[in-house]
Amino acid sequence: MKTATIPALRVEPELRRAAEEVLNENESLSSFMEASLRASIAQRKLHREFIARGLAARDEARETGQYYDAGDVHAELEGMLQAAKRAGNRQ
Repeated sequence: MKTATIPALRVEPELRRAAEEVLNENESLSSFMEASLRASIAQRKLHREFIARGLAARDEARETGQYYDAGDVHAELEGMLQAAKRAGNRQ
């Protein structure tokens, strides 16, 4: 597989030092930057998908006229959380 390069990144010396300070043992700055880039890409994709689901839910609610009270939703989620905690304690 062919590889590609990312353009050189010019940063303030303080930022480079800060990045070097948090490197794990046997981790290079390049591998840290690649991992950071991959994590940022994944986070942005998740964020875009989250926004798309929210907009779709909004549109569906507008079309159907079916809305849910926030308090009811919070209560249902709290019940689900408590049930999961109880199930986790049994294991």
